Amino acid sequence: MSTTTVSEYLLDRLAQMGVESVFGVPGDFSLQLAEKIIDHKTLDWIGTCNELNAAYAADGYSRVKGVPGCLSTTFGVGELSAINGIAGSFAERVPVIHIVGTPTTRQMKAKPLLHHTLGNGHFEAYSKAAQHFVVASATLSEPSTAGAEIDRVLVDCVTKSRPVYITLPTDLVNAIVPAVPLQTPLDFKDPENDTATEAVVLAEIEKQVSIAQERVVVIVDGCALRHGVANEVKDLLEKTKFPVFAAPMGKSSVDESYERFVGIYNGSPSLPAVKQTIERAALIISIGAIYSDINTGGFSHDLPKTKLIELHTDRTEVFHALYPRVGMKRLLPKLTAKLQTPACTMSIAPYTYPIPQEEHDGITQPWLWPTVGSYFEPGDVIVADTGTSAFGTLDIPLKTGSVYITQTLWGSIGYSVGAALGAALAARQCQMGRTYLFVGDGSLQLTVQELSTIMHLDLKPIIFVLNNSGYTIERFLHGPTRSFNDIVNWKWTKLLDALSDENTVSESYKVTTKTELDRLLSKPQFGEVTTLVEVVVPKFDAPPVLRRYLQ
Repeated sequence: MSTTTVSEYLLDRLAQMGVESVFGVPGDFSLQLAEKIIDHKTLDWIGTCNELNAAYAADGYSRVKGVPGCLSTTFGVGELSAINGIAGSFAERVPVIHIVGTPTTRQMKAKPLLHHTLGNGHFEAYSKAAQHFVVASATLSEPSTAGAEIDRVLVDCVTKSRPVYITLPTDLVNAIVPAVPLQTPLDFKDPENDTATEAVVLAEIEKQVSIAQERVVVIVDGCALRHGVANEVKDLLEKTKFPVFAAPMGKSSVDESYERFVGIYNGSPSLPAVKQTIERAALIISIGAIYSDINTGGFSHDLPKTKLIELHTDRTEVFHALYPRVGMKRLLPKLTAKLQTPACTMSIAPYTYPIPQEEHDGITQPWLWPTVGSYFEPGDVIVADTGTSAFGTLDIPLKTGSVYITQTLWGSIGYSVGAALGAALAARQCQMGRTYLFVGDGSLQLTVQELSTIMHLDLKPIIFVLNNSGYTIERFLHGPTRSFNDIVNWKWTKLLDALSDENTVSESYKVTTKTELDRLLSKPQFGEVTTLVEVVVPKFDAPPVLRRYLQ
């Protein structure tokens, strides 16, 4: 029987899943694993400036590449630094694998006064903290069970689309285990639906579609992205021609250049044409819904149960009736085949985001977002930080094959910088378009150092820094003129020079007028290297969708 080591078993499984990069910061309890990653034939080690950004990068990588993101940290100090990023992935339902190098199995039992511990013998404190933010964990302690434990949590990571946690003691890195299980790929298929219940669901949905006739619409949300049903949704839409919307967390789950795409629906802040189409629908088919506050416009979404069908990963709801064990992944193809009604001809308004005509030359947020959006190309990756950037990019129509990334539920400022690292790396591996990063001046100060890793890898993102003198979204919530919403105004156009080495080529610009920004975006060579654009906007200005949200 052929053999391998515990670490090689784990890394080979990652490679089989399509992972090509592992993010992290080396620490003495994880150094041996880092060496194994570097020596692996298909995996790359991506060193980040801190563990929090490694977690953010793994999250962004997963969202673009469609496989779990992976990070490696050391025991205690490293893993705790990453935990905010892991919690965000849990909330946002992103599959991430967190591998933690720990002291030896003997030390984990004897609990000596080791560095990176609390000094009280509570070696298990960190793993207990992690349990709140992962869907499964494996504490590797014996070579005989290591392979099975690794396989178990990796399957849970993919099928449940949430983070998992694996501890690897230093004395098990090179422990010998059988390699035979690696010959059998892991099974990530969704469980079969209950046959009898599924038949009832299909018949009931077909009946309600027939009753509603031309007044059926579809809303696609975040779990459709996370659980890989985009192709099934596309097939349904192409056959039925039902008008389709995306919720904020579902943005880019549907091709926004599709002729039957109506726009982003998030309750009262939605564009008027979007709300009108929803309101006149007789039947709403919701796919992968996540009813969080920002995702629903402060719970202002108008989706009455009496005309709502919900497809989820593990259940289906038709009006007030709940059908457990009927998941959307297996239901959707059968539903598409079942629906025999003629293609829907319900009229919809074209999805556009026109650039407003303003008499002055100063840059405003209502003008900024549709302007930059008009330069997007198919396959681009758009990363927006929490705040005005996330609200501003929400209504920009994206081109075919684009991916949109933000934290709608977790909302951790600074997330976008690390996420852009992972997203841009995944985009390069998938041969996608450019990566755009939109981040406010306040948010950027939290995680700015990861721009150095981005430049070191020559990922060439286009970075728009909104200089509005502090935390503008917080000003709208409370304390518009209070000092806690102010920040130090950095010399933003000097950042790339300060964070790169002498061999790095980058460009930085500061624009204060519409004319300057239009001229810059129209340059033929714009964005060919890592590019930072400082955009000066008024302190108390905000995107229209944010103003509607706060009304």
